[in-house]
Amino acid sequence: MRILRINTRTQEYAFEELGEYASLGGRALTSRVVNKEVPADCHALSAENKLVFASGVLACTNAANSGRVSVGAKSPLTGGIKESNSGGQFANQMGKMELQAIILEDKPEDDADFTNIFISKDEVKFSSASNIVGMHNYPAQEKLQEEFGKKAVTCLCGPAGEHCMQAATIQFSDPEGLPTRSAGRGGMGAVLGSKKVKSIILDPEVKGKAVMGDEEGFKAARKEWTDILRSHPVTSQGLPAYGTAILVNIINEAGALPTKNFRDGRFENASKISGETMADTITKREGKVSHGCHTGCIIQCSQVYNDKNGKMLTTGFEYETIWGFGAHLLIDDLDLIATMDRTCDEIGMDTIEMASALAMAMEGGLIAWGDGPAALEFLRKVGTGDPVGRILGNGAGFTAAAFGVDRIPTVKNQAMPAYDPRAVKGVGVTYATTPMGADHTAGYAVCQNVLKCGGDVDGHDKEGNVEVSKNLQIATAAVDSLGLCLFVAFAVLDDERGVPCMAKLVSGLLGSEYSVDDVVNLGVGALQDELDFNRRAGFTDKDDQLPRWFTEEALPPHNVKWDFSNEELQKAKV
Repeated sequence: MRILRINTRTQEYAFEELGEYASLGGRALTSRVVNKEVPADCHALSAENKLVFASGVLACTNAANSGRVSVGAKSPLTGGIKESNSGGQFANQMGKMELQAIILEDKPEDDADFTNIFISKDEVKFSSASNIVGMHNYPAQEKLQEEFGKKAVTCLCGPAGEHCMQAATIQFSDPEGLPTRSAGRGGMGAVLGSKKVKSIILDPEVKGKAVMGDEEGFKAARKEWTDILRSHPVTSQGLPAYGTAILVNIINEAGALPTKNFRDGRFENASKISGETMADTITKREGKVSHGCHTGCIIQCSQVYNDKNGKMLTTGFEYETIWGFGAHLLIDDLDLIATMDRTCDEIGMDTIEMASALAMAMEGGLIAWGDGPAALEFLRKVGTGDPVGRILGNGAGFTAAAFGVDRIPTVKNQAMPAYDPRAVKGVGVTYATTPMGADHTAGYAVCQNVLKCGGDVDGHDKEGNVEVSKNLQIATAAVDSLGLCLFVAFAVLDDERGVPCMAKLVSGLLGSEYSVDDVVNLGVGALQDELDFNRRAGFTDKDDQLPRWFTEEALPPHNVKWDFSNEELQKAKV
């Protein structure tokens, strides 16, 4: 495996051996490179920042659900380190090309044109992207396919990224070649845009195959791994049938569904936007209830959602998106929410951040609560140069400041996702202490607090939640580093074979012993790099806390408050 370094100003490139980065992949690799090579006090849009695309340790294999890609840089949204994780075909193709990482360095002059970067086995070619600059991602992808072939594996900078918006995503192509999979959080699209890169295309003709150190051992581990995932009811039944939107009714019933900008834990119209309603709608319109975000996915939690005329509207219609454009804003029209999801994919925007930005616009009186058509109209302004669009595209904190709002659900300037931390306290600890800013995926204690996977920890009480968040943050960093889908955790937490099997997969790949401790240390190392970077960037313990109003307002219907001290929260760090 190799590293490809590309200077975006001079258009020089070099394929390098892994060297000191050997044995790392995914998040462990992006965070190590950023911590080691990027000045922590640099401006995130400056030439000093680097954008790192890393395939997971197992991405070069055919292990189930091993095709996730990590994107890392200093975040223009949080000002700290960031790893944003995505599905799509990019990581698998990187594995076939023997690329563990692609590192974009430097930046062109401000008046430089946007470029496309085509990467083949041992060669990189640059071409003008002037014909697709300003385009939405779907038509831009069609143009790229005309030029580079229908099977081209791509990542795209949308209009929001071109404008260096802090909520901008990077969009990766899925198995159907559509730009639907997002490295969504932290503004990675803005970093790509700052380097004047419109797209990266991986040559689909490269068909390399990993050489296994112990092929028989890997095959045995892969079979066991598949059995683990197919034996658990969440990964084999719940997610394939309803996607992550299965959580709408579950979290609503638990009194933890943030409604009207975290004023209530239940949304009276939750059933209208639930996973059950979504699946029923998809079936009636002949879409796809189960769909994989990358080749090798056996969980199939994505879906294809058609409009009323049977035409594909969006895919990867996730719980957080449905919550954000739904209960968070008091909108209960699933078709409208799907249209907002598609709009974010087209422009290249993080749905969680944009939903909270719209909530700030509603708090500020620009849009009425529940006015879905107006919210969609505002969303479409992002990436156009419209002043309101430029405000919204920089996220919830920026929008709140622009419109004089003080009820801002952010940590480290990143918007909170779809679980109220007062009722799911394990997730609240994660929001507060992860180096990433408010991020449920960094330590998904919903498992223990609500779903009772991997244990039973009361989400309304402090006891046990610091420890569970810490352990999950380590485990999640390890999963991200291996390139595995986060949702394998549901099965792994309930099956004692899970983590040992992950270690056996790596052992089979390397042909040498890789232990459970090695898996854990991969996660610990990533977190240590991230915490070190943030410390040098100026973050202190005081930044590891939720907004004050969570401690003052009791959340209906259970009337729970946030009640952790800064001293207690520091125990969640490695």
